[in-house]
Amino acid sequence: MSDTLERVATTIKARQRGDPKNSYVAQLEAAGLDAILKKIGEECAEVLIAAKGEKRQQVVYETADLWFHTLVMLAHMGLGPEDVLVELERREGISGLTEKSMRE
Repeated sequence: MSDTLERVATTIKARQRGDPKNSYVAQLEAAGLDAILKKIGEECAEVLIAAKGEKRQQVVYETADLWFHTLVMLAHMGLGPEDVLVELERREGISGLTEKSMRE
């Protein structure tokens, strides 16, 4: 499944510097980090609303939007899904409570 994330991330990276008239990713990139973060916030709210309403398919749809916009943010910052996956792998097998206490 991470192959899908990598393919989407590659497409996002390719479109970052495209023509904003022809590419949604280029539009977001041209608008800057604040616009990207605003879109992530909107998508977070939509995920929460769908989950609260127990609308399973809507949760899937909105989570896909959230992940997409998060990938756009990562690309904007020179990061990719592999960076997040490495961190998740680091945390694997560590209690969430232990991991959180290590950050404090």
